[in-house]
Amino acid sequence: MSTFDTDNTLLFEMLGKGGGTEVFTTAAQTGKDWYCVYFPVESVITTIAGDATNITALNAQTMSAGTTLFLRTTAITLTSGIGVGYREHDGNASA
Repeated sequence: MSTFDTDNTLLFEMLGKGGGTEVFTTAAQTGKDWYCVYFPVESVITTIAGDATNITALNAQTMSAGTTLFLRTTAITLTSGIGVGYREHDGNASA
């Protein structure tokens, strides 16, 4: 994410502007680099991968409608529901 929000990059990311969002259902999502996943409806995570400690604890968990996961996600598959993945806009994946 941007170190300094001098050009509204962070705001654009949070609002899903600029092509940084992907809406997905039960198809496996791999090779992603999302900093946030939002679930607008109740959704069940089959598997999830990323660099957060114990991220696999979310496998087979039900996410209530409106749940937002703020963690680096590289792959996710849902059993049911809908997710929205948000990725970086400024190319600074290490921030």
